[in-house]
Amino acid sequence: MTNGKIVGAPAPRGEGEDKVSGRARYTADMEVPNMLWSKVLRSPIAHGRIKRMDTGKALAAPGVRALVTGADLAGARIGKKIIDMPLLADGVVRYIGEKVAAVAADSEDAAATAASLIEVEYEELEAVVDPVEAAKSSAPLIHPDVTTYPGLLHRMDAPSNVFVRLEWRKGDVAAAFREADLVVENTFTTPLVHHGYIEPHCCIVEARGEGADVWASSKSPFSLRDHMAGALGIPAHKIVAHPGTIGGDFGGKGDANDIALCYVLSKRTGRPVKYLMEYNEELTSGNPRHASVTTVKTGVKNNGLIVAQHMNLLFDSGAYGSFRPQGYLVGAHTSGGPYKIAHFLLEESYVYTNKVPCGYMRAPGHPQGFFANESQLDMVARRLGMDPAELRRINFLHDGDLDPTGTPVGHIQPDQTLDSAIRTSDYHAPKQKNVGRGIALAQWMSKGGESYIGLRVEADGTATLAASLVDVGPGAHTMMQQVVAQELDMPLEDVQVESVDTTRVAKDTGVRGSSSTRVHGSAAWDAADKARTELLGLAAEHMGVPAGDLSIANRGITHLRSERRMTFSELVEAAGRPVTVTGHYSNPSDGPETSMVAQVAEVEVDPETGRFEVRRLTTAHNTGTVLNPLGHQGQIDGAVVMGLGFARSEDIVTDSGRVVTANLGDYKLPNIKDIPPLRTQVSEAAVGSGPYGSMSIGETAVIPTAAAVANAVHDAVGVRVTTLPVTAEKVFDAIRARVEQGPPPRIEGTRGKGPAAPEP
Repeated sequence: MTNGKIVGAPAPRGEGEDKVSGRARYTADMEVPNMLWSKVLRSPIAHGRIKRMDTGKALAAPGVRALVTGADLAGARIGKKIIDMPLLADGVVRYIGEKVAAVAADSEDAAATAASLIEVEYEELEAVVDPVEAAKSSAPLIHPDVTTYPGLLHRMDAPSNVFVRLEWRKGDVAAAFREADLVVENTFTTPLVHHGYIEPHCCIVEARGEGADVWASSKSPFSLRDHMAGALGIPAHKIVAHPGTIGGDFGGKGDANDIALCYVLSKRTGRPVKYLMEYNEELTSGNPRHASVTTVKTGVKNNGLIVAQHMNLLFDSGAYGSFRPQGYLVGAHTSGGPYKIAHFLLEESYVYTNKVPCGYMRAPGHPQGFFANESQLDMVARRLGMDPAELRRINFLHDGDLDPTGTPVGHIQPDQTLDSAIRTSDYHAPKQKNVGRGIALAQWMSKGGESYIGLRVEADGTATLAASLVDVGPGAHTMMQQVVAQELDMPLEDVQVESVDTTRVAKDTGVRGSSSTRVHGSAAWDAADKARTELLGLAAEHMGVPAGDLSIANRGITHLRSERRMTFSELVEAAGRPVTVTGHYSNPSDGPETSMVAQVAEVEVDPETGRFEVRRLTTAHNTGTVLNPLGHQGQIDGAVVMGLGFARSEDIVTDSGRVVTANLGDYKLPNIKDIPPLRTQVSEAAVGSGPYGSMSIGETAVIPTAAAVANAVHDAVGVRVTTLPVTAEKVFDAIRARVEQGPPPRIEGTRGKGPAAPEP
């Protein structure tokens, strides 16, 4: 790849060989001298007061060096935005699995044994586990002091389990519904879903004076510092976070709750402390995707034009809201989709329940809201006797339009994306009996952020990038190497990435919202541009010619008229030092360009059992310049498979607040036998805000999959499942109910009469 195109050519992941060979070191692999192990005792009840705690036996156990309880840490709370979670239960437990005490001991087994010896007496309180019930004013309060919590998104005049209420409004929705020829209203629910990363959370913390060194399975080193500092009252700049290898993230590796607790234990013992979650703890006490209840009311004209829509999204936050970086799910308000709707109201609420606290997961808020909206549009189309694809088409947004919430959209290509999906999937081809095809669309605006990246041209002519960016799987380091290699016209293998701690760069917002290509790629481009300028300046000085007469090529600089050339190595030698620059990018805004995706699922259903097979899944994208086709396709395929899990099998099942799918044998992640043939079509337009006009891709393909599958099942056998996952049991029950009830009477439009009956 020395002389050819680098950006736009397939590039294998630079760290891939280390990962597949076992050479890569994860936090769980690490040990530091004199290290202790920590284990925690977790609550066995969903809601209650801690009446008494006896730690005597635990403290006397062999190898125990420290033990802390909530009473020792009274008032110490942590959160990414809303600071509501105590490091240890503060006299009240609010979910099964909440930490009530922590032990540090000489070995992992010794710590686990000691934690099991702690005796706790609880006074059980009424638990609220249904988010709809928890939202009622009559429900028992889970957080009586919620109005005092820092970071609330709005003022609360009185305590309530509903602690976040947001509204996105455009036009006069009530009046527009009165003008509709047909009004359809339906409710959709989605479950708790886990990220499924293979590496569990792990950290090592060594307290040093007022600060600490931290090694953690965290994607956001600078955010880690800030969250710890806020919870513990220590200076953020004295916490040194060391980035490492991450074994999967998908939105779940950005919290610092356990890290702050390990700091307390390290401070008490004067020794570094390591904590490694068991995987059952990940499933019972982690930060899964929020369960949701969404009601969608849509008013249309007889020709399919959407005149009004009201979406109400209720998210089950679990016992705390601390895991959400913005305090809410940033994608939920875009659930109106790529449609031009003049009158639109979206309300979203977050409610405390006595269940596992929830956080961000790939495309936070999008899969829940788009499952509801894209299912709803199919149901509206069926009521009108229209092709679902055509109903969507006549309502599409175009460049310069305002989206349903009133946000200007600079670039969006739903027509072309839909056409590509229809063509590639044979959407209109004849089908066998009980075979159905379902379509769904989604859009994604690129997210912003800030990053500083160092770039050093070495004495041997190679280049080294220095960044605190943690690569959580998409190949972000490789992408930055490609950008630098392209700009300096050098072989990709001659650009290396050095992961540096938080003392070595000024700031980095970390991996979030598929922003790495835009934010870190742009910082790498800026660094390469500055290095090129400095190298050209050095060459101009030594050759005695204007810099404008020089060109950079093949790890060197040439003056074409005189045919004089200096390699990078010679320039560094002449300068007497490596050429060192710092690249910077800062733009917190989203978009305005939009990546589009359209998916078509084809299923075959056995009406005797409800069992169905996804025979193939087609995903079409309209996006920016593709920098690495290999990594780009990997992101699409991974997102589609994750979307299939959300659609078909994944469900953290709870019983009275207790997670019963507490291992990966019970929690059904898709495996290779569950993956159908995947087809992909990608069209590029160099209009993105990333380098070379690139856009985000990592999250778009996960958003519409569940709706596409549900729509395909309905197309196959005529029954609608509105509760995820879509299982054989639900399909069978719906078929049986339809047979028992007989065909529903045809319901005409409901002009001025309120909502119509839901689709059967």
